[in-house]
Amino acid sequence: MIFPMIDDYYILLVVPTLLLSLWAQFKVKSTFSKYSKVSSSRKITGIDAANLLLKTSNINDVRVEAVGGTLTDHYSPMDKKLRLSDPVYNSTSIAAIGVAAHEAGHAIQHATHWGPLVLRSTLVPVANIGSRFGPILAMVGLFMTGSESYGSFSSMIFNIGILLFSGAVLFYLITLPVEFNASSRALALLRSNNVLTEQELNGAKKVLSAAALTYVASALTAIASLLRLILLSRRRR
Repeated sequence: MIFPMIDDYYILLVVPTLLLSLWAQFKVKSTFSKYSKVSSSRKITGIDAANLLLKTSNINDVRVEAVGGTLTDHYSPMDKKLRLSDPVYNSTSIAAIGVAAHEAGHAIQHATHWGPLVLRSTLVPVANIGSRFGPILAMVGLFMTGSESYGSFSSMIFNIGILLFSGAVLFYLITLPVEFNASSRALALLRSNNVLTEQELNGAKKVLSAAALTYVASALTAIASLLRLILLSRRRR
């Protein structure tokens, strides 16, 4: 008997989180688009905001550069480069400044060896392997369950898959405080350096909150997928 890929646990647990992910993606794009049309009163660009926050945080070894695409902004700890997408790099919009400040927040986390960021960086290889192979091994173990020919071997394969996937889930969970903290740092620095007015800060906060929702949705999807595999295993046994 071939084990179905779509089951009641998938529908009850995973599908709602996937729908939340789709809504979160729509929310971040629409919110970013809305505040991309609102220029900041000081006319500071994304790159200027990032450089200013890095400088006031005594970080002088991080280079800010452009990267193609939209919402592809990120900070790379490996080469200490803060990359800003086309709609952010030279834009003076509230959305652009908020995103640039958020990435600067990650650079500050890295410079100060902030614990959760260090842990997340350590888990990157585990997360890559776990998210790719964990569910596959777990499903293979489930397919083999019930066959006397495999016995404990199927349980071992399943447990290895669950262990690997749990590492990926842990990565998603640790990502949440890392992202929330980067946004908190960004808004605080934008306020203390008078980059944005209070009204403009509210707009930037909405952009960053919408972006944070995508990480929440990803974490919930990972948790739901892990729980589904565990429940399927118990049912099969």
